[in-house]
Amino acid sequence: MVRVRFAPSPTGFLHIGGSRTAVFNWVFAKANNGVFILRIEDTDAARSQEQYLDEIKSSLTWLGMDWQEEYFQSQRIDLYKEYANKLLAKGLAYEQDSNKEGVTGKAIIYKVPKERKIKIKDLIYGDIEIDTAEIKDQVLIKSDGMPAYNFACVVDDHLMNISHIIRGDDHISNTPKQILLYEAFGFPIPYFAHLPLILGKAGGRLSKRTGATAISEFKAMGILPDALFNYLLLLSWSPGENIELVDRFAAIKKFKLESVNKTAATFDMDKLLWLNSQYLKNADADKLVDLIMPVISQKGYNPQNLNKEYVKKVVKLFQARMNTLNDFPDWADFFFVDEISFDEPARNKLKNRDCREDFKNLLERFSKLEDFSPQILEKDFRDYLLEKNLQSRDLIHPLRAALTGKTIGPGLFEVVSLLGKEKVSQRLRRAIEI
Repeated sequence: MVRVRFAPSPTGFLHIGGSRTAVFNWVFAKANNGVFILRIEDTDAARSQEQYLDEIKSSLTWLGMDWQEEYFQSQRIDLYKEYANKLLAKGLAYEQDSNKEGVTGKAIIYKVPKERKIKIKDLIYGDIEIDTAEIKDQVLIKSDGMPAYNFACVVDDHLMNISHIIRGDDHISNTPKQILLYEAFGFPIPYFAHLPLILGKAGGRLSKRTGATAISEFKAMGILPDALFNYLLLLSWSPGENIELVDRFAAIKKFKLESVNKTAATFDMDKLLWLNSQYLKNADADKLVDLIMPVISQKGYNPQNLNKEYVKKVVKLFQARMNTLNDFPDWADFFFVDEISFDEPARNKLKNRDCREDFKNLLERFSKLEDFSPQILEKDFRDYLLEKNLQSRDLIHPLRAALTGKTIGPGLFEVVSLLGKEKVSQRLRRAIEI
């Protein structure tokens, strides 16, 4: 049975690299009717923090990943000591007094056999061979009584019946050390698959600017979880046929470790934003309103005072234009306030041509309309242009500026219709005064 694990350390937030590893493990488990295990590697008591653990778990849940088993290494210390003593008893390890000042106790160290070639059958990179001459003796239990990373991994992966170890290729150097320990215990060796490095768009390691951002920060940016999950899948894997929009269920049907790309992946924020825009464009409007309500609340508009159906109509106007959820309150604020503010381009539009007389005339015409639908509004507006021998550009841009405080946005007459007679009347009067 396929059993895989994601093993974060709660010494920092979950970032792109770790979440990509989690996604690949989760999808592989689902693709093979397997088990996805969360193992918290929290033996570094000085650096492990509850806030990091909470963020890691909430980020995994936000991304839509569930786990069937959960373990904490800090609760398994006695197990590691028991297994280290087994290697001592076999004569495969030795004890060594601590050489650190103020630390008493003996470390247990594994004697690495020399003149050996360790072969790793990697499911992504193929065969990798490493000479044990390059590996020094390995600490099993440190003098403070805590297990070393590689040793705890081997004990846990064996006892948890891990069948496949899927992790970043920065762990390739750890794998031969772990294989030696599997052999020393006589444990079966699991399959290994090392995921290629993720680089920034300009090359080099990820920085804060190029994607080394906590998953919770992507959520705060207004990225949808399904879009980020989709993007993480595309970092070193493709469903084929140049398909880029792939949901988790489609991925589960197609995912194979052997099809993971060996070359380094590139994190591209522009690509992520494009993917997010596609998910926003295709999202169910009701679900999108539920996601947007907290966003507009954070901007100071109380959702309790907003009619959900009204918000839904506004969302539909902007849905095809948004890159993130956070675009919505910035672009659609004029729908939710009584008095709008004018950006600089809008002020210029109102200054370029004296539209006061036209605004007065439109105010009168609009007030007489019983049907305030976009189609009727546009017809009435076009009739007025003909009567006054005006070009559309003479009035359509100043009218948008007067009603929204902006020069760009959705279709003007859809905006006028949704604002309603009262707000349109108030704003035209204010524009006349200005």
